[in-house]
Amino acid sequence: MPETLHEHALFDGRPVFGGIHELSADVAAHTHDFVEIAVVGPGRGRHLTSRGERRLRHGEVIVLRPGAWHSFTGCVELTVANCCISTQALRAEFAALRDIPMFRRLLWTDPVAAGAHGVHVASVGAAAATEAIAAITDLNLTGRTPGRVLGRLVTVLGVLADARDAHERRSRSGERGSGPGRSAGGAHGSAGGEAFVHPAVTDCIARIEAEPAQPWRLDELAKAVSLDPAYLGRLFRRSVGLSPLDFLARVRSEHAAALLTRTQLPVARVGATVGWPDPTYFARRFRTLSGLTPSEYRRRSVESSVGSPAHGPHRNTRDDRHPVGPGDPLRPADPADLGG
Repeated sequence: MPETLHEHALFDGRPVFGGIHELSADVAAHTHDFVEIAVVGPGRGRHLTSRGERRLRHGEVIVLRPGAWHSFTGCVELTVANCCISTQALRAEFAALRDIPMFRRLLWTDPVAAGAHGVHVASVGAAAATEAIAAITDLNLTGRTPGRVLGRLVTVLGVLADARDAHERRSRSGERGSGPGRSAGGAHGSAGGEAFVHPAVTDCIARIEAEPAQPWRLDELAKAVSLDPAYLGRLFRRSVGLSPLDFLARVRSEHAAALLTRTQLPVARVGATVGWPDPTYFARRFRTLSGLTPSEYRRRSVESSVGSPAHGPHRNTRDDRHPVGPGDPLRPADPADLGG
C-alpha cells in the first residue's frame, strides 16, 4: 500500500506546511489527507498518478486533492516546491479562500472537474515558478502567527493563479476560432465563476463535507438552506461548476480513494463507508469519477509503491530549516516503507 501522509503528523499544528526539494531519487507512491500544491522548477523527472505517467516541465504546477496518489520517477536534479494546506483549515480559518474566484478554481474547481481524478496540472511559466518557490520558502520560514501565515499563503496562491490566467490568455490569443471569454482550461473560465458565493452554497458544501456518507437528496439540502431546489442547483453550478449531488459524488470519491490506498478494507466495505452501499453502483460511480474501477485504482497505487526503487536521502538544498523527515511528501523511497 502507498504511504498515507497525515496532516496531524506532518503539520505540527500549523495550517500550512512548505518545503523545497532537489530530487535525484525516485519518490515512492503516496497519498495525503490534505491538499498539496507542487511547483516544478529546473531539472528532469516524471510524474505518475492514476491518470498515467508524464514528463514534468519547469513552470508547471500540480494540485492534488486529498486521496489522490502520486509518485516521482527518473528525477535528475529536479527542484520541486511543496505548499501543503490543511483540509481542516480550508473548512475553518481559510474558508474565505473559496470566495475568491481564482483561488476557488485552483484549489477546488479544476482538481474535481470531470476526468481530473483529483489531480490538476497547470502551466505558469518558469519565471512565475521561480517566484512561487521563493514565496514558499518565505512561507516555511514564517512564524506561527496566523496573520503572517495567511498572508504568505495568499502570496503563493496569487502568484500561481495570476500566472496561470496569464498563460491561458496567451494561449487563447494564439488559437484561431476560440470564442471570447473561453478558458483554455475548459468551461470554468479564467475567473472560475462569479466572485460572490451565496451563503446557501457555502452551507451546503459544509454539510456535504462534514457528512459525505449521509444519503443527501437535493430537496433535503434545499430545505436545510431554505431555498427552492432548482434555484439552489443553479447557484451551486455557478459557484462550484457542479450540481450539489455531483459535488457530493466527488467528495465521496476522494474519501474512497483515500481508503483504497491507505487501508485493506474490502472494496464493497469502502463503498458502503463513503455512502455507496451497492457495490456495483459504487464501482460504476468511482470509475466515472476516477477513470478506474476501485480495484484497479488500488492495484495501480500498490504497484507504483512497490515498483519505486529505494535511494539514499536527498538534499533539501533551498531550506535548511526544514530538513526532509519521515513524513515529508517528497521523501525518497525507503525499503522499510514498501513491505506493507
